[in-house]
Amino acid sequence: MNSPFPLHNLTLSPGGLAAVTVMLAILVGGSIALAVMMRRLLRRDAAAPDKGWSTPGVRAQNAPAFATASMQGVIEKLRAQEKELARLHMLAQERAQESERLTEEVTRNMPTGLLLVSATGAISSANPAAEDALSLRPIRYRSYKELLGADSELAQMLATCLRDGTMFRRSEIEHQTREGETRHLGVTISPIYHSKRSTGAALRTRASDLAVPPENKVSGALCLLSDLTELAALQKQIRWKENLAALGEMSAGIAHEFKNALATISGYAQMMRSELPPGETRESAERILNQTRALTQVVTEFLRFAKPLEICYEAVPMQALVEDVATELRQSIPSSAIRCEGAFEDVPGDEALLRQALLNLARNGMEAAQAASQMPSVTISGSVEELATRKWQRISVADNGPGIPEGDLPKIFLPFYTTKSQGTGLGLAVVQKVALQHGGSIEARNRPSGGAEFLLWLPLRQEPSRALFPSEAASI
Repeated sequence: MNSPFPLHNLTLSPGGLAAVTVMLAILVGGSIALAVMMRRLLRRDAAAPDKGWSTPGVRAQNAPAFATASMQGVIEKLRAQEKELARLHMLAQERAQESERLTEEVTRNMPTGLLLVSATGAISSANPAAEDALSLRPIRYRSYKELLGADSELAQMLATCLRDGTMFRRSEIEHQTREGETRHLGVTISPIYHSKRSTGAALRTRASDLAVPPENKVSGALCLLSDLTELAALQKQIRWKENLAALGEMSAGIAHEFKNALATISGYAQMMRSELPPGETRESAERILNQTRALTQVVTEFLRFAKPLEICYEAVPMQALVEDVATELRQSIPSSAIRCEGAFEDVPGDEALLRQALLNLARNGMEAAQAASQMPSVTISGSVEELATRKWQRISVADNGPGIPEGDLPKIFLPFYTTKSQGTGLGLAVVQKVALQHGGSIEARNRPSGGAEFLLWLPLRQEPSRALFPSEAASI
């Protein structure tokens, strides 16, 4: 078979043959050099220790195998780094959740009420102490104006803080609950700022930007609440005791002089009545005697009220004492209907003073009921209650009379304040003094069904000091 290009017909000149020989030599030499270099490179990489970019124990035999092994090492290292990042992320989440739980526990168990109010007026956070102080629940995610009332003092303070950034420190306010109870609250309100720099300042260099103050914007308010109702009650009781002591020291001498003068007037009036014949002059002497007796009674009650009470503590059986008071009232006012009910226990105190206090309350109730009702009645009821870790004997004396005018309720225990034409204004003041001396308290209120009710609280165990009085401001 004849080739289209027969080799025997190919002829080269001497110069062309030399050129071809040189090119072949270059190609062969380059191939040999490349093979040697690749072999040395592969041997060195295979003998080198693992640095994270290749799989240990894999000996690269050629370039594709080397590239595959290197890529596999990179993938495995990236997977290891991904697992480490996932572990760190999980640890960070657990720490954040633990911190959040701790913050929530601290906030929930704080004795001080805490409110966080946003710039829009919504309560974003509140703890149980705040709900108890305000007597409102739930209050989270609701408007403070809706809950407190736009005209309330606390709502106005929060509005001023959110609007102007005003801070209120240790202020005392009165809060009216929905049940009609007045509470004394200690309030501290602080604005929460959100720092924001202007756009022009943000475009400047760092050095110049540091010299530009940020624009502080009120983003909310932090409100701390403390219920001071019990403390206010205690302070009021202390002021009462101080006033009673000062009044006793001042009036003792004056009352003694009054009694001496009245005794002299009464003696002369008795002489005139016995020596004068019946007539107008003798009747005048009789009227003088009546007036001196009345004045002597007033001075005697005043001295009883003003002088310090010396209490001889003993176990007083209240059940028998209440029944004795009811019997005595029935005898003195035959038309009276008096009922005793409830539980009574023995109270440490002075039986004579407690009898006088209960008799004054029952007699006042019966006299008020007689003036307004055709069927006057008084009910004395008792119960034992545990308040503020102490047990108290609660005694209620209620009548079906017209009640006490709202304007007179804060004044009825003041000395010499009376609404009766023949009253001295010392009966209820003496009752309050007896209650205070026994470590208790007394309060008056009108019943929804009509009539007045007096609540006498007496502790079942005497203690050197007390933290509160249960009847003041209806705080319990």
